[in-house]
Amino acid sequence: MGSSACSSVIIIGAGISGISAAKVLAENGVDDLVILEASDRIGGRIRKEDFGGLPVEIGAGWVAGVGGKVSNPVWELANKSGLRTCFSDYSNARYNIYDQSGNIFPSGLAADSYNKAVNSAIQELKNQEAKLHGTSTISEPPSSPETPIELAIDFVLHDFEMAEVEPISTYTEYGDQEFLVADERGYEFLLYKMAETFLFTSEGKIADSRLQLNKVVREIQYSRNGVTVKTEDGCVYQANYVILSASVGVLQSDLISFRPPLPKWKTEAIMKCEVMVYTKIFLKFPYKFWPCGPDKEFFLYAHERRGYYTFWQHMENAYPGSNILVVTLTNEESKRVESQTDEETMKEAMAVLRDMFGPDVPEATQILIPRWWNNRFQRGSYSNYPILSSRQDFVDIKASVGRVFFTGEHTSERFSGYVHGGYLSGIETSESLLEEMRRVDDDKEKGGKSMESQTFLLEPLLALTESLTLTQKEAVSDLHKWDMARQLFLNGKLVVQEAIK
Repeated sequence: MGSSACSSVIIIGAGISGISAAKVLAENGVDDLVILEASDRIGGRIRKEDFGGLPVEIGAGWVAGVGGKVSNPVWELANKSGLRTCFSDYSNARYNIYDQSGNIFPSGLAADSYNKAVNSAIQELKNQEAKLHGTSTISEPPSSPETPIELAIDFVLHDFEMAEVEPISTYTEYGDQEFLVADERGYEFLLYKMAETFLFTSEGKIADSRLQLNKVVREIQYSRNGVTVKTEDGCVYQANYVILSASVGVLQSDLISFRPPLPKWKTEAIMKCEVMVYTKIFLKFPYKFWPCGPDKEFFLYAHERRGYYTFWQHMENAYPGSNILVVTLTNEESKRVESQTDEETMKEAMAVLRDMFGPDVPEATQILIPRWWNNRFQRGSYSNYPILSSRQDFVDIKASVGRVFFTGEHTSERFSGYVHGGYLSGIETSESLLEEMRRVDDDKEKGGKSMESQTFLLEPLLALTESLTLTQKEAVSDLHKWDMARQLFLNGKLVVQEAIK
């Protein structure tokens, strides 16, 4: 359908990292930018849907990391925008574990099972670290969960609490409090507030030609002279640079091709990162039949199949009288549910609820099931690095390749998987690009031979050289590290990492 004029920068993806990257560029005088978004809206994995007459967050739903010595930048944005939030406390979920006969496991048994699981998880981390460093240690392998309560706790620990390479970063720096977004404007309102600072808006809507919606990027051609981006509808865009904020799941898929192909070190870094699928299923009822007292917001279902409708939350704290329950599935269970009909999922969820609360539980009147895995523009919910990934993994996955710069929560070394990780990565990527643009301009002003082409050719070599000098991520002493991790696990502060972009 033709080519557009050459821009300074093309930004692919209008999630939080893409929008924050664009904002930084605009604030620094780079106005001739274009944002190409595959869907019909901005926000990426931050998305609200109307359900049961209320807005619900089917992607990212919490501001995680509040109340610490450093202020979480996303929390600052939420406060500045007057976003309505509700405090969430997951620590009592382990004492609200139902068996299949509707009985709650005794608190003593739940506490013992949880402590056993934590110790086993910490031992596994130590074993992995020893293996990574090549040190020989003789220790008993951690015990595997077998009973329904052990499987439920194992699911919470590993699919929620230990789902990132350094799970304590957010909580040790920003604080251990988490707040659920419960605002009719949605979590995505923060992105619109950011966007309106540099994009033209009319009647509360973005009406700026620099934001192009429904533009599915299929090919990126790059050379030392610039980049060419081709979209599915036949449009061609040209620019000096491109910032790619697509999720790591999309990067692992065949949606976007690169000409020339990305170097081996880059593709290996991308493929090494795992992708978590996180599915929040919403159910609306004619009335509530579950406990709503103090410390009852979250509860677990113990089943012989790990992760089978395990983690539940009621929405009464956020929206009193809403009569909405949310159950969270992950990974293989998420993929399984995505592949079946809503009616089949409803039948399974209702059977679980009747196990917990009896046969008189009323039939749900509505159900909402997001499908992040089958969404070709997302291909999952968030990045999940191996527990003891090296720093080089992050260096490689966020490193630019010629004029192609990469951003997104998966490029955040400390905060991968979080909204603030995506937000900060966009800022960091644009700052790196601005530095590169200034360097090129300085070379031209000096009248000497530009080093740009040499930089383009040397980047893979520089990345490799850096890999030889960087060591495993430095942290506090081993004793302090494991004690800190154990304390945070026991306090229930490392929970519910979510789908973002």
